[in-house]
Amino acid sequence: MKRFICSTCGVQYPQSEQPPSECMICSEERQYVNPAGQHWTTLEDMRDGDYFNNIKEDEPNLYSIHTEPDFAISQTAYLVKGKGFNLLWDCLTYLDDETIEAVQRLGGIDAIALSHPHYYSTMVEWAEAFNAPIYIHEDDKKWVTRPSNWIRFWTGERMEVSEGLTLHRLGGHFKGGAVLHWAEGSNRKGVLLTGDVIQVAADRSWVSFMYSYPNLIPLPASIVSRIAEDVKDLPFHRLYNAFHRVVQEKASESVQKSAERYIQALKGELFNT
Repeated sequence: MKRFICSTCGVQYPQSEQPPSECMICSEERQYVNPAGQHWTTLEDMRDGDYFNNIKEDEPNLYSIHTEPDFAISQTAYLVKGKGFNLLWDCLTYLDDETIEAVQRLGGIDAIALSHPHYYSTMVEWAEAFNAPIYIHEDDKKWVTRPSNWIRFWTGERMEVSEGLTLHRLGGHFKGGAVLHWAEGSNRKGVLLTGDVIQVAADRSWVSFMYSYPNLIPLPASIVSRIAEDVKDLPFHRLYNAFHRVVQEKASESVQKSAERYIQALKGELFNT
C-alpha cells in the first residue's frame, strides 16, 4: 500500500494499492492535468532522488522553506516564530529527516495553517512528524484528499491561532481561501502572508487576484472589492506570497491601489485597446 502523490500539484492521497484514476485537485478548472497525462509519485520515491528543502531566514523570526529542485507547484512555506509559538504557513510535499531536524532546531512546529487546497501537499505527514494540528477553513473541507484527526476545520471570518497570529478568510481563489496576519512581523509594523489568495505581481509594488492562475480566469470585480475591504484595516507593512515574492514596504497601500486598478481594468476604464 502506498500514499500516492500527484506530481503536478504535489497533493498526497490515502493509502491504496493503485494510484487514483485522477487527481481531484488537478482535474478542476483552477488547476490542470499535465498535458503528458496524470503522473504519480510517492514520498519514498522522492527521498531516493535529489530533493532537499532549503531553509533561510527572510527576516527576524520568519523562515522560508522551499524544495529544490522545483517540484509540482513549487510553492514556498513559511515558519513563523511567534510569542512562544511556531506556525507553519502553507506546506510542501517534500519532507525528510534533515528537514525535521532543521525545523526542530528552530523550535519545531506548534500548528500548521493552510491558505487553500493547492498547498495541502503532504500536510498530514508534517502534522504527524511535529505533532501539530492543521487549520483549514471549513469552506474548503471537500478538497481534503487525505483525511486525518490532525485536521481542525475553523469557521467564520477570523481565527486567532496564537497571540499575534491570526487567520482571515478572504475567499476569492477558493471559497475558504485564507491569509495569515502576523502582528509582530516587519519590526511590529505587521506582515501579511497570502499564499496566492493575494498574489504579488512581477512589479513588486503591486498585487493581483485570480480565480485560476494557470488558466487565467479572473475574479469578479465585486469579489476583489470585498477582499480589499476585508484587509483594509489590518496593519501590515510587508506582504509575502507563496512564491517568495515580497512587497517590501507599504504593502497595505499596494493591496488597495492594486484592487482599484484591477476593478478599473475589468470595467474597461483603465485603458483603451
